[in-house]
Amino acid sequence: MKSNRTTILIDKSVTATIRLNRPDVHNAMNDVMIAELTAAFKELSRDENVRLIVLRGNGKSFCAGADLNYMKSIAGFGFEENLEDSKKLASLFRTIYECPVPTLAVVHGAAYGGANGLLAACDIVIAEKNTTFAFSEVKLGIAPATIGPFVIRRIGEYGAKELMMTGKRFKAPEAEKWHLINHAVEADLLEEAVERLTGQILSNGPEAIKATKALIGKTVNETKDMDETIDYTTRLIAKLRASQEGQEGMAAFLEKRKAKWAGPKGKK
Repeated sequence: MKSNRTTILIDKSVTATIRLNRPDVHNAMNDVMIAELTAAFKELSRDENVRLIVLRGNGKSFCAGADLNYMKSIAGFGFEENLEDSKKLASLFRTIYECPVPTLAVVHGAAYGGANGLLAACDIVIAEKNTTFAFSEVKLGIAPATIGPFVIRRIGEYGAKELMMTGKRFKAPEAEKWHLINHAVEADLLEEAVERLTGQILSNGPEAIKATKALIGKTVNETKDMDETIDYTTRLIAKLRASQEGQEGMAAFLEKRKAKWAGPKGKK
């Protein structure tokens, strides 16, 4: 993977950690960060050795939304320029959402505006209890449009109406109540929670995890007809049961031993 990144850091092993790295501006997003994040997720999704991608922020905050200088530049854009710019941001969220590798966001400090698109596009989100969230777009006279498809999938229509239409600030326990995040934890327990979830994911069959993620995505987003859903799911389980990984997993269960993938490489 290219190393000439200026806004993010990547530590890659079985678990790949992407860190937003503009701590002096609370990891606010600009066009460079958007491009680098999109490229990073695309590259890591193709790496067969990567079994989990963790997204975090360096410094005091996860992400404070859009960078002020970036906002100043796009404020002068016309419709076509704004459309092109917003498509790049939407592409980032979609790349994260459709990443075949499991994704985990670890959030602290602040998550404003577009930051919620980043975390909502991830599969699982853990946040420190004192993290402050806000959909502040309405206070700027705009709407949380680009992040909308991903956030609304998480929190539903009426949660989105309250949080997005008020633009209020709220803490992680309320974010957990609305299902914007999966877990709100105390600061001193955050790393323990990350390690626990990482271990749980890495103890499972790598291809089975990917297939399960694809199954959920297809069921939620694509298959509307029950006959089509049943045909897809029955074919999928038959394929997985007959696969090398499925055979090993079932054999390990019956033999009361760990599966081959759950050895030393299955630890962070």
